[in-house]
Amino acid sequence: MRKSIVWKLFLLTTALCTLLIAGIAAGQTLFFKPFYIQQKVAGVEEALEQAAGRARSESDSAEAAFREEQDFYRAADSWFARLDADGYLQSSDDFEITVRVDESMGGAYQAGSTLRIPLYAVAGIEELRADNPLRPDFLAETGRSIAVEGILIEGKLFPQKVARDVGSLLSEARLENAPLVLKEQEMVSRMSDAFEYRRNYPSELVKGTVTDIRIPENSAANRYENELFLRHVKDFQADLLYGDIGEQARTVTDMTLNDVDYELFAHRLVGENGDVSYLLAMTSLQPIDEAVGVLRHYYGYVAIAAFLLVVVVSFYYARRIAKPLLRMDAAARRIASLDFEARVPVTTEDEIGSLSASLNEVASLLHAHISRLEEDIEREKRLEQTRKAFISGVSHELKTPLSVIESCLYVLKDKPESGKRDYYFAAMEDELQRMNVLVADMLELAKYESGTYRMETSFFRIDETVERVAAKLSGDMETKRLELRLDLFRAEIEGNPARIEQVVVNFLTNAIRYTPNGRRISVTLTEEADTVRLGIENKGAHIPEEQLEKIWDRFYRIEHSRSRDTGGTGLGLAISRQILELHDIPYSARNTADGVLFEFELNKSET
Repeated sequence: MRKSIVWKLFLLTTALCTLLIAGIAAGQTLFFKPFYIQQKVAGVEEALEQAAGRARSESDSAEAAFREEQDFYRAADSWFARLDADGYLQSSDDFEITVRVDESMGGAYQAGSTLRIPLYAVAGIEELRADNPLRPDFLAETGRSIAVEGILIEGKLFPQKVARDVGSLLSEARLENAPLVLKEQEMVSRMSDAFEYRRNYPSELVKGTVTDIRIPENSAANRYENELFLRHVKDFQADLLYGDIGEQARTVTDMTLNDVDYELFAHRLVGENGDVSYLLAMTSLQPIDEAVGVLRHYYGYVAIAAFLLVVVVSFYYARRIAKPLLRMDAAARRIASLDFEARVPVTTEDEIGSLSASLNEVASLLHAHISRLEEDIEREKRLEQTRKAFISGVSHELKTPLSVIESCLYVLKDKPESGKRDYYFAAMEDELQRMNVLVADMLELAKYESGTYRMETSFFRIDETVERVAAKLSGDMETKRLELRLDLFRAEIEGNPARIEQVVVNFLTNAIRYTPNGRRISVTLTEEADTVRLGIENKGAHIPEEQLEKIWDRFYRIEHSRSRDTGGTGLGLAISRQILELHDIPYSARNTADGVLFEFELNKSET
């Protein structure tokens, strides 16, 4: 048994821990990436909500826009940009050129008007820096001629190609908005009719002179160096211009570039005056892909180390849990062998500690019940002895009156005319009365000892009860010339009036019976805090100390001869004891300097 439970606990704990580790590994491998993406998307959406709550004014500079984008990146680890209704970056005037229109082939612009072109839409910042030897010559300085080709949407030119002159628009020397060019080709193929496309999206060619060139040289230029994000900004603008971006408030697009997954977020904002703008964010999912790949290799090592740790911990845990169980098993075996002294140390406050305490309590209760059972058996033995003594006493008490009656009947039958006829009849009547009293006392005592009798109590005056009993027994006291001294006061107590009076009668009758002629009997009431003590003391006689406890037994008389001359049935004190015990009050009998004192206490009335 000892090895079995330890082994079972060890295997169970090891299996559970191993399954737990395997479950965690499988869960992270299978569900960690979707969970991460969900949390990532939620984080970016929350950051966009916060950005949407921060309104930007037209006076905000490119540097302020750059700071906002950097703050967003730090908060959500994602690239961010604000776009205007045309899909251009807001506050991008630090990276643009201004062109004075000399000629507009389609007539969309008048000569002398101004055309502003965001340079990030057609070129990268590194390509246009002054220290770049391949920088287009028409952007080397102001005053150079320039040709711009694009599409007209709602009367506004969106450049697709920029070059030194019209002839260069088809050469490699041009600058180009590649997403917008590709989108044009897509739309042409989608419409299947170039003329229909041109009716909806007419092209425009503008010749002009560069009047202003702004290319950032400070840290704000970083917002234009992220070519990947700017490419998606331009893609978004192309889709927006060609109507592929609807009026949805929010969109999230999955993308994969160079085997790396991205999420592109777009929020459409409408101002109080109806102006439309967009928030664009882009986040990379490459870190989670790398983390998942590392985890797959990492868990191989973790599984080995965790399994070894689980084996050691499980063995220790099994031994620790099994130890108190083994102690409880040993204690239970001792209890089963009736050794109720067995106890289990309670060292914890958990369920095992509670079980140990319960087992100890069971042992204590069994010990108490067995002890009580042994006491009951011993009491039953004594009761059996008492029954035998009772039968013997009854036989003895009834034998004498029955013999007397039998003798008297024999004489009357043999000598019906005898002169002692009245004497014999009187003797038989006296014996019958004795038998009636004996039977009544026996029945009353049996009633009290049955355990079914319930003593009903009320409030009454104990001093009046004593005076009434003394008046009833005054004749017996005068016969023996006894002096009765009463030391009473008004006292209302709780009890059964008739039964307490019976006790007083028995105690006082007993005192009269055993007090020598001419001596004194004292009845005293003493007041205590909550009780009243009644004492009845007879002078001139003592009870041997070894017999004081036996006087409460039925048929017990101090005279072992059980002489009928002393009178009584020998049941008075036994009946008194039962009455007092049913009242649950203390009582006693003891020798004093001059005689014997019987006393008992009664509870005072609360009023």
